[in-house]
Amino acid sequence: MSTELTYLTLTAALTTLLWLPYLMNAVAVRGLGVVLSGAPLESEVRLSPWARRLRAAHINATENLGVFASLVLVAHLSGMSTPVTLIAAGTYFWARVAHYLIYGLNIPVLRTAAFVVGWGAQLAIAWQILGGVS
Repeated sequence: MSTELTYLTLTAALTTLLWLPYLMNAVAVRGLGVVLSGAPLESEVRLSPWARRLRAAHINATENLGVFASLVLVAHLSGMSTPVTLIAAGTYFWARVAHYLIYGLNIPVLRTAAFVVGWGAQLAIAWQILGGVS
């Protein structure tokens, strides 16, 4: 498996796990029965502030996963693997890890910086793909 696909897999696996901390907070503040009933997480007893931030970070990660996955898969299917795509794929993964942790810790400027780094990594992969189009 290519490095880019490995980072895509790691990113997808990470995104799959990001809901666990805020769900555990929901169980702690609302009770397992209410959470299992399917009631929206934001209703009645609100999540703790850190849990709301982690929920927002998870939603953001989910929204961006489709873009990252599409770019990595297009690059892979076109047989493209360059130093830029390798670095960008790894950078994207670590930027998403940083974004989640920084968002949870409520550090706004660094949160935005981590997001922009991940966004830049996506643009770098797109640039490589488009530069390879004849």
